[in-house]
Amino acid sequence: EDGISTRGGEKAREYNHHCGETWSVRRGGVSEALQHGQSGTLPRFLEEPVDAYIIKSNPIKLRCQARPALQIFFKCNGEWVHQSQHMSQEHTDVVTGLKIREVMINVSRQQVEDFHGPEDYWCLCVAWSHLGTSKSRKASVRIAYLRKNFEQDPQGTEVPLNGMIVLHCRPPEGVPVAEVEWLKNEEPLSVGDDGVISQRGDHDLIISEARLSDSGNYTCVASNIVAKRRSATAMIVVYVDGGWGEWSEWSVCSSDCDRQRSRECTAPEPKHGGRLCDGVALAAENCTGGLCTQRVERTSDVALYSGLAAGVVTVVLLIIAVTLYRRSQSEYGVDVIDSSALTGGFQSFSFKTSRQANPLLINSSMQPDLTVSRTYTSPICFQDSIDKELMAEHSLLNPLPDLKTKAFVVSSGATERAEYHVMSHPQTFPRGLAPDYRGVAVGTTLGRRGKNLFTPRVFQTLSRPLHKATAVFGHAGGRLVVPNTGISLLVPHGGIAEDTTWEMYMSIDQEDSSTVPEDGAEIFLSPTVTYGPPGLDLSSPIAMTIAHCAEVAADNWTIRLKRHIQDNKWEEVMSVDEESTSCYCLLEAQRCHLLLEQPGRYALVGEALNQEAAKRLRLAVFGSPDPSNSLGFTLRVYSVDDTPYAFQEVVVGERRRGGRLLEEPKIMLFKGNTFSLQVSIQDVPRLLWSIKPFTTCQEFSFSQVWASNRCPLQCAFSLERYSLSTSQLSCKISVRQVTGEEQILQIYTSVVENEKGVAPFFTQSDCTITSQTGSKAFKIPPSIRQRISATFDTANANGKDWQLLAQKLHIDRNLGYFACQESPSSVILSLWEAQHQDAADLDSLASALEEIGKVQSPREAATLGCSKEDSELTRLG
Repeated sequence: EDGISTRGGEKAREYNHHCGETWSVRRGGVSEALQHGQSGTLPRFLEEPVDAYIIKSNPIKLRCQARPALQIFFKCNGEWVHQSQHMSQEHTDVVTGLKIREVMINVSRQQVEDFHGPEDYWCLCVAWSHLGTSKSRKASVRIAYLRKNFEQDPQGTEVPLNGMIVLHCRPPEGVPVAEVEWLKNEEPLSVGDDGVISQRGDHDLIISEARLSDSGNYTCVASNIVAKRRSATAMIVVYVDGGWGEWSEWSVCSSDCDRQRSRECTAPEPKHGGRLCDGVALAAENCTGGLCTQRVERTSDVALYSGLAAGVVTVVLLIIAVTLYRRSQSEYGVDVIDSSALTGGFQSFSFKTSRQANPLLINSSMQPDLTVSRTYTSPICFQDSIDKELMAEHSLLNPLPDLKTKAFVVSSGATERAEYHVMSHPQTFPRGLAPDYRGVAVGTTLGRRGKNLFTPRVFQTLSRPLHKATAVFGHAGGRLVVPNTGISLLVPHGGIAEDTTWEMYMSIDQEDSSTVPEDGAEIFLSPTVTYGPPGLDLSSPIAMTIAHCAEVAADNWTIRLKRHIQDNKWEEVMSVDEESTSCYCLLEAQRCHLLLEQPGRYALVGEALNQEAAKRLRLAVFGSPDPSNSLGFTLRVYSVDDTPYAFQEVVVGERRRGGRLLEEPKIMLFKGNTFSLQVSIQDVPRLLWSIKPFTTCQEFSFSQVWASNRCPLQCAFSLERYSLSTSQLSCKISVRQVTGEEQILQIYTSVVENEKGVAPFFTQSDCTITSQTGSKAFKIPPSIRQRISATFDTANANGKDWQLLAQKLHIDRNLGYFACQESPSSVILSLWEAQHQDAADLDSLASALEEIGKVQSPREAATLGCSKEDSELTRLG
């Protein structure tokens, strides 16, 4: 009758020891014993706990139900759950008369997060009867989530009619695993229709025979009990190449002894960008075997030749009229200026992916996202515009009392005649021959239509980048540019004394690329640039522009300008955040403009103030076949400072080895948080390609990347295809800083293409003119510049002085530097010229002067006397 000596009693006492509770069965309780199963059965579970997921912070409920059972308790992760956390209820089975016990517990998110074990958080039930115990199944409890970013987004493509479409989709990581469905034009896509559309277990969508109706926007949607995510939309274009229809019947033999037939490109008609038909649509032949001769004069030929003769005469007369008109305008000084004279040294390059022949990428047949479009505008090099006929400048600001006249034609690109010659004068410094030129003595005068004899011989070797520019400047000033490096120098008009010329140079120093500043906390943020010669004597500072790689959006850096003294010693010239009268520094997002008076070697260095300080890295991947293995292909991934000069070094090296750019370079922010940079290759088709083991992930230490300066970091992945028939390679390169930003370089390319890869969009092999002298080098004509300086250098009652000019041009910091200059306005305009060397107009200057012109009293406005034409010119400006 007692029943406590059974295994169930021992288990119960074990639970009592852990939970601090007691329970007993009354001696002699025959009826109760029968109710609890004294008939000799172990507890049988009617309901066992099931696997559950915690969504957000909502706890879940685990439930057990057993018959017959004296008690039921939960055990989680090997530990008994306290009795106070159990919720139990009991009722009697009306059929058997046995008692059924039901127990529930709650499991919170905090409990699951606090558990650290080799497996998931789990719980089970233990039920007791008089004859022993029974255990339920284990139920796992996990926190549900779904990450935001897809591991692989589907990529848009173009396929021919009846071709195969494969869209890859790897959903975000999640618990439980996300289910995937596809949308076409925002409508659910039925998979399995006609056996054409299918979905593999890895969520890829396959259309075995593409139809025109399959064109559209496809989206991969992943969802679980927590959230729903959408991938990037992939645009699929199914195109049809044109085909010729049947030839028509031959026409009747004409009086010209020929006949014709035609056909149309309608079998099928080209659609969705498909190729047009090859060949001719109209055919003709002699219908008498050559025996027939033409006896009638063809009036159509007479009309044709007459029209051509009249057109030639008209063109000749038009050329003569234009020439005479331009000469008369030049003679009398009318306000007609060739605006291209100011913008000839600047070109705009637009990179927009297209289906036809993308010159950047190795495989021009594949089409990336059609919506991607970028335009890059920079002073790549100066184009040789010697043959342009430039008009003389009219006195646009005459008279200009206190800049009250508004006839300032800045938008027309006014300029004076460009000086394309070097003045022959004994006061040329340094004396002698120009060392970097082909033995042409300084002082040689070039004719106005002569060729530029001062071409540096380094340009003749296209495999080497140019890192030095040299030119002879006189009183008119000019500009030097080191092509494709983001480095330029402006010598202001009047900076060199009259009847004196200087042979000046500017170079990027490579020999000390490993040199670092003495302070170990500082790193180079720009190339090291030298300008000279030593002893250069100028009456006003030069303006130098240097590209840098610092992310200056937030105040996380202390950036300084330093000058090289000797050996590895550098001296600080100024901090960009401080006031100085020795030089001026204007820091922009990607470059820095300096006003300097002392020649030497300069560089921007930076010290990170916290771990959020970041510098920009430019990432690029190049590829080329393995010369030692016909089945091999090598991918080379580069990480360099985001300056044009640093990337140009990579381009030149890849050109030598025949590498091709496989993806548009991307920019990544690398933070100063001491974490390394990892480069890995992913999604290589294992059935088609193999890669050496343990090489799929490579790593650069933090110090390597942080202090890389101008030395490119490179890692390579060597792949080998199993068969020569494999012509395509698709994969992606992941570049990420541990606990930082990640960039993905998507590769889809042909490995058998024979075309040599071209250099990136900003590289030009014929970029030979690195300097401009005279007024052509400036956007502001010298006469206008002189009048602006004369107006603003002298203060007046209305406050129209150089400080107001600086304020309107947004150059209103460190004004003490300009106050020390002989002509503050002229120096401000030099800085403005350096800032806007990429732009092709003078809008900002025109707007500033117009605003200043409004700062006046009504009486002054009444006496201004502006003409209607003046106002119109200002509006155009």
